[in-house]
Amino acid sequence: MTTSTEGRPMPIRVAAMADLHVGRTIPIAVRHAFDKARQEANVLVLCGDLTDRRLEEEAELLGQELAPLALPVAAVLGNHDHESGHVEEVTRVLTRHGVHVLDGDAVELAGIGFAGVKGFGGGFGRGALGAWGEPAIKAFVQEALDEALKLERALAQLRTKHRVALLHYSPIRATVEGEPPDIFPFLGSSRLEEPINRYPVDAVLHGHAHRGAFEGRTTADVPVYNISAPLLIARGTDALPLHMLEFGGA
Repeated sequence: MTTSTEGRPMPIRVAAMADLHVGRTIPIAVRHAFDKARQEANVLVLCGDLTDRRLEEEAELLGQELAPLALPVAAVLGNHDHESGHVEEVTRVLTRHGVHVLDGDAVELAGIGFAGVKGFGGGFGRGALGAWGEPAIKAFVQEALDEALKLERALAQLRTKHRVALLHYSPIRATVEGEPPDIFPFLGSSRLEEPINRYPVDAVLHGHAHRGAFEGRTTADVPVYNISAPLLIARGTDALPLHMLEFGGA
């Protein structure tokens, strides 16, 4: 743990980003956010849609941009990273550049425990889709259940004092409010909330809902932050697509 000149423990700062959509180039706002993370953070986490079309060269470009930051990086993938059906290539490239790509896994970085999974849709609360009817509906619901189980397994691995859950899809309705209600079922699933409420975490981070709300809480009062880049940029003049979390001694 880092200490101050007076010997007091220094806080651990986690820089969080989502929906980078790296294509042929790195968006300038993303570059500025990376620079701020390099100067001020101990860890960088990325919550999905890292690439735009799931192209291997997009992942390579992102990896090359991350390397000079000299920060430990944890990430989950998003729906854009899965678009072309070759997610293994994206994972392989990012892993080669030192990124811990989490898919039902956990990792400890700078004394903070991170559990990560992409998540899936399905809706929230009474509006959640049930596994009844056609096989396609049952398969859709099963995907959400599988992602929730993976998240539960990842959370169960954490032994650190401070713990953070990384998702792409939202586990609660509150942080997708602002999007058209018709697409809420495709922005997240309350099935992801269940393991979060069972395993204590300090915070949940997700992206995906570009026009959603920044903050909400689970029914167990766990803070949830929507850190989608378009949402963070829209919050104010000169705002960067980055959110900083600070933790005491781990």
